[in-house]
Amino acid sequence: MTSNCILIKNGTVVNDDFVQKADVLIKDGIIVSVKKNIEIIDEDVEIIDATDRLIIPGGIDPHTHMEMPFMGQVAVDDFYTGTRAAVAGGTTMIIDFVVPSKNTSLIEAYHLWRSWADPKVVCDYGLSMCVTWWSEKVAEEMSKLVTPEYGINSFKFFLAYKNALMVDDGEFYKGLQHCSKIKALARVHAENGHIIEEKQKELLDCGVTGPEGHTQSRPEEIEAEAVNRACCLADQANCPLYVVHVMSKGAADEIAKARMNGQIVFGEPIAAGLALDGKVYYNKDWETAARYIMSPPLSRKEETKTELMKMLASGQLHLTATDNCTFNCQQKRAGLNDFTKIPNGINGVEDRMSIVWEKGVESGLIDAMKFVSITSSVAAKIFNIYPKKGRIAVGSDADIVIWNPNKTRTISASTHHHNLETNVYEGMVVHGVPEITISRGVIVWKDKKLYITKGSGKYIPLSPNCDFVFGTINKKSNAKKPISVNRDN
Repeated sequence: MTSNCILIKNGTVVNDDFVQKADVLIKDGIIVSVKKNIEIIDEDVEIIDATDRLIIPGGIDPHTHMEMPFMGQVAVDDFYTGTRAAVAGGTTMIIDFVVPSKNTSLIEAYHLWRSWADPKVVCDYGLSMCVTWWSEKVAEEMSKLVTPEYGINSFKFFLAYKNALMVDDGEFYKGLQHCSKIKALARVHAENGHIIEEKQKELLDCGVTGPEGHTQSRPEEIEAEAVNRACCLADQANCPLYVVHVMSKGAADEIAKARMNGQIVFGEPIAAGLALDGKVYYNKDWETAARYIMSPPLSRKEETKTELMKMLASGQLHLTATDNCTFNCQQKRAGLNDFTKIPNGINGVEDRMSIVWEKGVESGLIDAMKFVSITSSVAAKIFNIYPKKGRIAVGSDADIVIWNPNKTRTISASTHHHNLETNVYEGMVVHGVPEITISRGVIVWKDKKLYITKGSGKYIPLSPNCDFVFGTINKKSNAKKPISVNRDN
């Protein structure tokens, strides 16, 4: 549905820092006015009545893996079906990960991901680069990738998936040092790959081959240990750190402790961790249990999902994502007799916004402003695209959702827009429904129908040296300069 001009009337604008009754005028993909009682000055204006609705910034999912090659499979949501699902759920931008294999060029991998994404995306997207090995060549390519030509401002390191994606502590530390030097954010998958490998062997030797072995091989303590270790190394490197998919209270506590000590550390729980728990791995139906395999696994403790939401509410955790990486039942069956071979990944990009509303706002833990913060604005700030994204304001991109806070829906694979026959949130009733999604001033979702075109989304370069991330880091650099003592001898 296309119109150069859209006027949203009678709604309530919600940003991360204020709420106001106002109309919103969009022209050529940009918000040009936010005020009460905007007059219609052009007959060619599409009018949206937002009475009793919220007008919020489109969601930003900072952690997805569309059509990712992994564990001998390729994620079934590609950049078309994945972004299709995103806009149906009220998300108007994703940040996906480029994952180069060990000993391969980061820049070549970047071009490969762009070739997959550019012709398919139906909303805007950015990229984050994974560092799966270390050399001087890697450092040189990282320095190139932060330039405007490439637009990468974050690099992810794995402390898990030994012999595949994992880096050792020495490589990780060198990577952190280089991130600090080039003013890029370091992101980390925090688990202890060495312990996981040993526990996997022990469990298989004991005859534990099913999905229940996955959670037993990855106890929560090793996530907390790895977060603590990552925070320590980042502190020594004077590098800001972003911990992806925080799944346990122990890991979240380590982030809070580091921030109390003055570190710049961001914590990202995901929709699954806020809505589900690890008892699913013990389901007697193998396919049902395997559906939830992801790393780190869902917490074994039922109370964890509420604890993580409380830490989002209090500011000890900072934003929400999904780690959307979908594998179908046939692909999951690659690990039928060996849980270590079950492809890791679940859906979420379509349902994140409603799940966060249900578990946060509807439960009384957060208000609508905090909802906007943890689903959109903080991500925009961290990745240096605020206020172009993540805000309803004059000059911002017209990435907008008309949100019905009172409406409910039942999540189901029968109605979702993923390229997947199952949904880990199947049957969950959620309050908060995106009735209209607007991407760059174009209505792409309305009345439960998609109005999308492959390739209509744009690649958004992400600039380094973001003040929101590096403001205090730059000051600390001066305070941490080496001290030399001149002695007479």
